[in-house]
Amino acid sequence: MVLARKYRPRRFSEMVGQEHVVRALRNALGSGRLHHAYLFTGTRGIGKTTVSRILAKSLNCTGADGNGGVTADPCGRCQACVEIDADRYIDYIELDAASNRGIDEARDLIERAAYKPSVGRFKVFMIDEAHQLTKDAFSALLKTLEEPPEYLKFVLATTDPERMLPTVLSRCLQFNLRPMAPQTIQQHLAQVLVDERVAHDAGSLRLLSRAARGSMRDALSLTDQAIAYGGGKLDEPAVRAMLGSVERSLASEFVRALGARDGAAVLAAVDELRHRGLAADAALEELALLLQQMAIAQAVPGALDESDPDTPEATRLSGSWPADEVQLLYSLALHGRAELPLLSDEYAALAMVLLRFLAFPAAPPSARVEPAAAPSQAAVAESNAKQAVESCRDQPPPWPDDPDDAMPRSAGRAALSRAESPPALQLTELGERWAALVATLSQRGLVAALVRELAMQSECLDVTAGPQGERWRLRTERESLRTPALCDKLQAAIAAVRGGPIELELVDGVPLDSPALREAAARARAQRQAEQTMTSDPVVRELMSQFKTARIVPGSIKPVQRNPSP
Repeated sequence: MVLARKYRPRRFSEMVGQEHVVRALRNALGSGRLHHAYLFTGTRGIGKTTVSRILAKSLNCTGADGNGGVTADPCGRCQACVEIDADRYIDYIELDAASNRGIDEARDLIERAAYKPSVGRFKVFMIDEAHQLTKDAFSALLKTLEEPPEYLKFVLATTDPERMLPTVLSRCLQFNLRPMAPQTIQQHLAQVLVDERVAHDAGSLRLLSRAARGSMRDALSLTDQAIAYGGGKLDEPAVRAMLGSVERSLASEFVRALGARDGAAVLAAVDELRHRGLAADAALEELALLLQQMAIAQAVPGALDESDPDTPEATRLSGSWPADEVQLLYSLALHGRAELPLLSDEYAALAMVLLRFLAFPAAPPSARVEPAAAPSQAAVAESNAKQAVESCRDQPPPWPDDPDDAMPRSAGRAALSRAESPPALQLTELGERWAALVATLSQRGLVAALVRELAMQSECLDVTAGPQGERWRLRTERESLRTPALCDKLQAAIAAVRGGPIELELVDGVPLDSPALREAAARARAQRQAEQTMTSDPVVRELMSQFKTARIVPGSIKPVQRNPSP
């Protein structure tokens, strides 16, 4: 007998991963509060039909001595229990709505409902994949479903409750069976294999539990297949080959290559995948799992399972990646799986999905996070208490008393005040020349997006003559702007305006006279002038003298941006 049938639960105590449903049904059976119609929803292979059979046994069990009543713990030895397990109990009728979905089958059930149970206490009608019943079949069943005879119980099961008629849903007591966690499946498989005396290792069970995708039936079926594939035993390499799973080391190689912005290494890893015959879809799935662990390690240090052999590698990689780039690559991996079938060569499509990440500029080193040790509960409590006191201390009034204070006194303002202030503008002749050139480039539409940002954020240090024309040296602080591609584009734009070849050099440093600093200084002057004009206005001064509590709300004064005359 296959494992999925051999280890099918026969009582509530044997069910795994559905404690919320088991608890509710056991309480209802123990107290005698029975509903006339039950609806079990959830994905395939998680126990909908199984819980229906256990419920039918609980309703009809007579006990080993023949004197038992409705119970949450069916004996498993009486006629009802034995025959329901063997699928031959006359008062338990299962209907597969996938192939018996019309009004004729519904009328047949209605006719059967008119007769009392032949041998049992209750007659139980179980309709599997109930969402596939036609609208006419549902309509025919509604009256019986709403007011069934006292001896009749309906059990409906579906993988798609959204397709059920609202009038049917309102007549049923609904239970949602959840997909099982990989750890739950792994523990159950380990116990099954011990009982079967099959040699296995933890790696093979981990692969099978992930491949089952929350379905215990699928996990047991895959385990049967793996035992046959491995010649009576389970080991990780054989199970990985059977499933076509991608090794974690290959996913880690993708992450390291992408983190280093090494396109050649990315293509080499894709070629290795092609050479070994591993599916591109499986590669993106394993990459997404690795990124998910990296994100957890960054957000909640110490939350990953230390017994998982994949945890150390995920923790190490998380320390060298900014959190936003982890999320970006995770999104690309998930959405990229849908793009793979659109190209005849799935490996070329995989390369395109991964190279898309390289189109985004790299984050500066300061944005990268280092994994920290998990704080103790006492430390967390102390930190929360301190934060609570500081919000109480800095509660802002409706408006600040200081008219020059444009930002509310809040945690955000405090954080900004601690941030490094921008450098003061130091006007130079070269800066004036560079600002005029950048303005010309922008007006002619020669620079845009990141190229314009590079020009705006740079300071011209010197312009010298060289063998290949003028040599312009710019100082730029942001590493993400000092890329060869942006440098080449800006160099070409300047050459077009200057009318000859030039050579552009980018050096690291904090600009002291850049077009962006000049624009910020101009905005600040306009803001100060607007505030001075408003506070010195006779009407405003008269109003503030009449109303002692009157204040000018900080941030409400804005300079007027006048359009230039044609």
